[in-house]
Amino acid sequence: MSRPLAGPQSLLRTLNGRAILEALARSGPQTRAELMATTGLSRTAVTQVLRMLDSAGAVAAAGVDRDTRGPAAGRVGLHPRLGFAAAVHVDHHAAHVVLVDATGAVRAEQHAAFPGNGDRVAHIAALIDGCRRALHGPLHLAVVGVPGIVTADGGIRDDLGPDGGAFRAALADTLGCAVRVENDVNLAALAELTSGAGGKLASFALLHLDDGLGAGIVLDGILHRGFSGVAGEVAYLPQTPIPIGAPIVNDAVVGDLALGLGLDVDASLVDHLAAADRGDETALQLIAEIGRRIVLIAGSVGLVLDPEAFILGGDAVHPLLVDAIEHVAAEYAAQLPLRFLVSSFGPEAPLVGAVGEAASALRASLFTGILTPPAKSSR
Repeated sequence: MSRPLAGPQSLLRTLNGRAILEALARSGPQTRAELMATTGLSRTAVTQVLRMLDSAGAVAAAGVDRDTRGPAAGRVGLHPRLGFAAAVHVDHHAAHVVLVDATGAVRAEQHAAFPGNGDRVAHIAALIDGCRRALHGPLHLAVVGVPGIVTADGGIRDDLGPDGGAFRAALADTLGCAVRVENDVNLAALAELTSGAGGKLASFALLHLDDGLGAGIVLDGILHRGFSGVAGEVAYLPQTPIPIGAPIVNDAVVGDLALGLGLDVDASLVDHLAAADRGDETALQLIAEIGRRIVLIAGSVGLVLDPEAFILGGDAVHPLLVDAIEHVAAEYAAQLPLRFLVSSFGPEAPLVGAVGEAASALRASLFTGILTPPAKSSR
């Protein structure tokens, strides 16, 4: 016999419950009167839903409101032991871990370089365990941003080739929770879309520069990953006279340019930017060439996608590099106008994006579990 559809009262209670949970996640602890104003629900509805959420262990008392006139009113908030999600940013050198609760608040944070020949999974798990020692509550999920191409099933393709999802599976097994893997630049683009420089743009391309150059592409307000996750690998767009398939901008390219200019080949782009800041004319030449290459990449993307703007992220937010990019772009403005903005989060954008996605996924998971009644066992 099929299970009957939920009745109108059950559905209404679920919708009201989600409205209150979302309000508490968005604005923090509130009084009943504040919840009425936020959600538009009646006092009776708010009281009934809070009673249901309290019995489910989803909310708890959170002090009193002494700011408004009249008798002090009790505040209620999401229960502090509902649990957490991990947001992780992995680069070629280190892992940065943040634990967030359902409100999106950062509750713990750790950052450490990878050991010389250590296991990435074990290193990330150790950082997460270090964060959890000071907290009470389960870990429900993790969102991990990594360099490299990420396929729809969570597999990673990097310099060592495709891993077939081995990293995601190993981390999920070690942590004992669901793990979602994303390209780090795509997470940076999501950060700009939801709370940064791209918030008012229908379309943009984030050009994020660190060890290499990658793009996060947003079209009509939606992140475009591509069929196999390759969208945004702009560092390999052809540029004359560079051979096809050779990188246009990365650490090795910076070293090659430094060699040709008589600069330190082991210095990073950040080092050269610091030297240029001090007035080193040769370093300024290197920065100008990097800026020229980024503009040509933007021009190629612009001719295909025509985004409203390009957002410069990572090391590209340095004022000298921004100036170099805008100077070259002005030379091409008559043929192809390009608009450049600066990232709201700079090098931290991938982690900011991971935090936002982790908090959003945690809310969806928790709230669905809280509001979904257990199935009745048949006899």
